[in-house]
Amino acid sequence: MSTPRQMWPLYAAGFTTAFGAHGIAANLGGFSADAVTSLLVLGGLLALYDGAEVLLKPLFGALADHIGARPVLIAGLLGFAAASATYVIADSPAWLWVARLGQGAAASAFSPSASALVARLNPSAKHGRAFGSYGFYKSIGYTLGPLLGGVLVWTGGLWLLFAVLALLGLGVAIWAAIEVPATPPLPKTRQTVLDLVRRLTDPAFLAPTAALAAATAALSVGVGFLPVTGRLAGLGPIATGAAVSVLAACAAVVQPNAGRALDTGRLTPPRGIAIGLVIAAVGLLCAVVPGLLGVLLAAALIGVGTGLITPLGFAALAASTPQERLGQTMGAAELGRELGDAGGPLLVAAVATLAGLASGYLVLAVLIALGPAIAFGLRTARLRQRT
Repeated sequence: MSTPRQMWPLYAAGFTTAFGAHGIAANLGGFSADAVTSLLVLGGLLALYDGAEVLLKPLFGALADHIGARPVLIAGLLGFAAASATYVIADSPAWLWVARLGQGAAASAFSPSASALVARLNPSAKHGRAFGSYGFYKSIGYTLGPLLGGVLVWTGGLWLLFAVLALLGLGVAIWAAIEVPATPPLPKTRQTVLDLVRRLTDPAFLAPTAALAAATAALSVGVGFLPVTGRLAGLGPIATGAAVSVLAACAAVVQPNAGRALDTGRLTPPRGIAIGLVIAAVGLLCAVVPGLLGVLLAAALIGVGTGLITPLGFAALAASTPQERLGQTMGAAELGRELGDAGGPLLVAAVATLAGLASGYLVLAVLIALGPAIAFGLRTARLRQRT
């Protein structure tokens, strides 16, 4: 049983990974003297961070199961601080690649470890609240990253932003070392590759992970393309920026409430996730409504839908996973989210290139809504068989 003091460093770790990812990504091509001016270099730096996470999160998740999540969490935060400090010290464009790769690798270590610790330090009856709060602070990081990061870059360039991230990573690492209790690795039976494949292809893992990937895809498309839709409708940067803020705020507010509803029995993961997917799909459809109303409706509904799915998905994964395999499961689930983060915008962009942005929204909405539709069809078929 955890205390609030023990959970706060984990929430801070979630904030750090979100703030670091979006704070730098949104400001690499800014207006400071050391900003990236080549689109090719910008794309490479963005892909470098995400690529490191895709490759390394499952590995660090498994390592957390082997040696304990706490040391992997602290080492990852210290690595994040060191990678950020690399650019601060070198202050050279060439070292920006090293710093960004190091940040991605370090986030791959402390992000799934923090998720595993949230599950380990809380009884299953409180997983909804715990993951709801964790998701809330990650959403705050996603929201403040572009805004506060932009202020820092405007004030002192990328150098200042990396310096703040170095101090943030170091501070959270020290905080975690003081407050987060040790969680020794639990005894576990030998697992073969076939056992791992069976567990990762089990519906108890696949369904929540697919939902998390779909939610992340909708969120990324909302953040990336709603400003484009607003601009095409003649809206200014203040209106489109407000829409993205509405999306992030709705996601942040809904997550703790969804977690509480799960813990009190008012909501089950299958039902809540299905509702969240439908709401997110409807939000994407609203993006084709002309003008500010369509953009704001889309932002609000995508935020509410993803806010419902995220804590329920992670709570469902924690409930169906042996505690000694939590790190591995959370790492694999984070991989699913990263694939959704990259795949959603790529899909919408590809369809939009051929048939327009409205068609891109429509295709992603249909794909996201397929999950609840298939689940409803299977449930109906089972009920008919019983009768």
